[in-house]
Amino acid sequence: MRHRAVIVSGGFGANIPVLFNQFGLSAELLRAVEQQGYQEATPIQQQAIPPILEGRDVLAGAQTGTGKTAGFTLPMLHRLQHGTVNRRRIRALVLTPTRELAAQVAESVRCYGKFLPFRATVIYGGVSINTQIAKLRKGVDVVVATPGRLLDHLQQATIDLSAIECLVLDEADRMLDMGFIRDIRKIIKALPKERQNLLFSATFSNDIRRLAADLLNSPTEISVAVNGKPAEGIDQVVFQVDRQRKRELLSHTIGAQDWRQVLVFTRTKHGANRLAAQLESDGLKSAAIHGNKSQPARVRALQEFKTGKVRVLVATDVAARGLDIERLPHVVNYELPHVPEDYVHRIGRTARAGREGHALSLVCVDEHKLLADIEKLLQMKISKKTVPGYEPDPRIRAEPITMGRAQRSSGPKKSRRNAGRPAASKGSGSRKRRSAARQR
Repeated sequence: MRHRAVIVSGGFGANIPVLFNQFGLSAELLRAVEQQGYQEATPIQQQAIPPILEGRDVLAGAQTGTGKTAGFTLPMLHRLQHGTVNRRRIRALVLTPTRELAAQVAESVRCYGKFLPFRATVIYGGVSINTQIAKLRKGVDVVVATPGRLLDHLQQATIDLSAIECLVLDEADRMLDMGFIRDIRKIIKALPKERQNLLFSATFSNDIRRLAADLLNSPTEISVAVNGKPAEGIDQVVFQVDRQRKRELLSHTIGAQDWRQVLVFTRTKHGANRLAAQLESDGLKSAAIHGNKSQPARVRALQEFKTGKVRVLVATDVAARGLDIERLPHVVNYELPHVPEDYVHRIGRTARAGREGHALSLVCVDEHKLLADIEKLLQMKISKKTVPGYEPDPRIRAEPITMGRAQRSSGPKKSRRNAGRPAASKGSGSRKRRSAARQR
């Protein structure tokens, strides 16, 4: 039986700093937190850590960049540390929508658990499954995985989830958008019924509410940000410009303002490749990251961006989900997303952990409707400017925005779900498409 949620509107007290050593976390975890240079907990950590430590199920709403990963990782490791030792059995499972987010969460588990005797491994597509099988056979305590590849392991009987004590669905809204709900439900069937469940989502859509009702038992419900609102500290601005002059204006802006690290979003993989090549020809060291890139190529591009070898990283929405780039100063929407919520996720790459950031959108006449939808979601008007020499030509009329084949046939929302996993159908073609989806 599922019970009504307990709503939490504040942690230890509004506007009162809360230190990590006030939660009752183990000395080993506090030592790891201190080595990371953290002392004060963020609002999501203040509200999530206590109920998770108590063993309660949690439904948490938090944008990216709010510290939610540590918000569930620290209390999860504390409970594993003080629970019954079960060597060589997987005791905690974290599901994420993308490889990048899975890698980020796994790194957080290793980082915060560095003084604990736990093993963690990450499982996602696009790399050898045999290497993952070898690690699982050695015995691990925590698995961070994307749903498709984890389901492959379950179907091949190369993973045992019967001892799971804690299940975390991170960025659950994105997993539903990508069409992973069937995989998630199949995975849940492989878990023991008695376990702790933690669901983190940027938005509380009707689909998320239904999933929570099925999954969570008497949950503590937490919300640290209004749905659809970006994190504080992001300076948002729109540059109005003709479509054909966007790249020229982007290069001019990066050079004139001497931006050294810029994350740029496009709607398509082909568009990301083309823009990165064009920026290279403008003398800006650039790289593209998207779902068609191999995992080693994506990791290499991200590492070169973090170290400053690459100045501009051009990304699609799926590839950028979960990117954790410390002190990223600038995010640019080269093209506005079809789904307004994706705008919030995109600009959430900057102003992380309380820092300030800058979000620039290059908007042509074709995108005025998309911009209006975003402003409606944000419940605010975004400052609009024109750059001298790049004023839009008033004679140009709006044209329909070209979308991918799936989007042309199904519409943006439906195609986004199908991007993660096509609808089940018979035949080898369907199996090949499902295999490709798992590699995301």
